[in-house]
This record gives sequence, structure tokens and C-alpha cells, in this order.
Amino acid sequence: MSDATSDSLLLDRQLCFKLYAASRAVIRGYKPMLDALGLTYPQYLAMLVLWEWQAAPPPQPTVKALGERLMLDSGTLTPLLKRLESLGLVQRRRAASDEREVHLALTAEGLALRDRAGPLKARLLCESGMDLAEIEELRERLGGLLARLMA
Repeated sequence: MSDATSDSLLLDRQLCFKLYAASRAVIRGYKPMLDALGLTYPQYLAMLVLWEWQAAPPPQPTVKALGERLMLDSGTLTPLLKRLESLGLVQRRRAASDEREVHLALTAEGLALRDRAGPLKARLLCESGMDLAEIEELRERLGGLLARLMA
């Protein structure tokens, strides 16, 4: 086996590992802040989308649409939404026209939580030591990578 081949198999040379480790570190950084809000990271992501939808509603604010936006299947999303509903943050309603379709809406408490969640990103940014331009560039590049991988 050549050195080039063996070097390519080193863990620290793997993009997938760097992405995995960085993702875990970011989630770990959010955890204490999210604990104070009573949310897990996946619940927080769902709430981010629902807050977006509050400002600019999609044609169908459904569980299916949320799953597509978060790239999660219904088996993962349903228990997450049940928990958000039990916390009094979200309402789920079956559509009158098709009872297989479940519509989502924020409660007053879910909407109010947005104000408490606002400072999370800035706080994590400060703790990362990266400036806003670096974060934006990284986000754009990762978005491009994700788009290519999903194509």
C-alpha cells in the first residue's frame, strides 16, 4: 500500500469526520442554552421552521412539509412534534379535506419562545471565536456541499 493511499484513510483527512465532529460540537454548545428553554436540538430546529412559517406561511403548513424542510422522516418527526405539543408550544390538527394531512400551528407560548431563543445564535457565535463573515462563508459552502450531495 502506498503512502498516498494510506494517508487518504487517516481519520483526520476525512471530511465526513470533520463534519460529524463539528456538528456534535455545535449541538453540544447549544445544549445548555436549549436546556434553559426546555428544548432538544431537533425540537429547536423544528421551532425555527415554525417561526419562519409564522412570518411567511407556506401553502400547506403540514408535518410532511416540515419533514421535507428538516430532511427528517415522519417516524422521527412525529414523536418530536408530540413532545412540542405536550409542552404547549405547537398544535397539530388533521385537515378537514384529508385526515391523513396534519397541519401545524404555533401556540401563543410557542410564539413567545422565539424571543427567548433569539440570543442563542449570537451567544454561540461569540463562544466560537469566529466572526460573522467566517460563519456566513462556512454556512454558504456547507449549503453548496449539501445541495450537491442531495442532487
